[in-house]
Amino acid sequence: MRESLRTDEIKVSGFGRVDVVGESPSTNTALVAAVRADPGAWPAPSALVTEHQTAGRGRAGRSWEAPPRAALTVSVLLRPAVPAERLGWLPLLAGAAVVRVLSRYDTGHGAYGGAAVAGSGDDDGTGPLAVKWPNDVLVKAEPPRDGLGTFRKVAGILTEVVPGTGTGPGERAAVVLGIGLNVSQTEQELPVETATSLALAGFGEIDRTALLVALLDEVVAAAGRWELAGGDPDASGLAAECAAVSATLGTRVRAELAAGAGEIVGEAVRLDATGALVIRTDAGEERTVAAGDVHHLRRS
Repeated sequence: MRESLRTDEIKVSGFGRVDVVGESPSTNTALVAAVRADPGAWPAPSALVTEHQTAGRGRAGRSWEAPPRAALTVSVLLRPAVPAERLGWLPLLAGAAVVRVLSRYDTGHGAYGGAAVAGSGDDDGTGPLAVKWPNDVLVKAEPPRDGLGTFRKVAGILTEVVPGTGTGPGERAAVVLGIGLNVSQTEQELPVETATSLALAGFGEIDRTALLVALLDEVVAAAGRWELAGGDPDASGLAAECAAVSATLGTRVRAELAAGAGEIVGEAVRLDATGALVIRTDAGEERTVAAGDVHHLRRS
């Protein structure tokens, strides 16, 4: 029997409110609607958590499912004091925060070959926990899968600007940052073969309540450092942190551009000032991808 979150222990410094509900179609959808209906009731930061998300949403309208109490599903309300063009760093910031939290847990050698300590590094120089641009948290796994190489997806991140907020003088737009983290799913409970859970990756039994508190604290601390630097990814240290945990940078990739605008193949070389991915093609041209699906390619 999977345990419920212990709501009386979910106390995170600085949060205006953290609500836990038994079931929600999508915490992002619900929180966006709640903030639009009554912005004053949701001071930043606040969070909405559900034990069972029945119609979770990923990027490009994809669905995200998990059995009750098998995952952490949380949406965080932020009002970042940064230029609007820098908001593309939010999913990257959150991904790096998830990696830092998970790296505190010792891992064994589960069905997917978890490493001894997350972040310790492998023969190819990439640690067992990494972030695929722009919003997937991965763990090392074998055998390789198309599009992810020697990784499996353990968490997804979705950010949404709340329409109708931040329109007045001095007002900051509200942003909802959703994180879905697979915790205890069995292989049969996963929706696709490219996904995994912390249990399958060898992390053992995870206390979801403690994990949630640590995750909320880490995300807000990282966002705070970013805001203090005015959204500057270099001055805040965010750019270096994201590069250090990136599974995409330095990899040969194929980027399928949004709205059917074609694709770009080449090496992912860096992130630009807005968090977009810069790809160097075989012809030596550098192309910037702000939105789209990125697939990791095996080197020939």
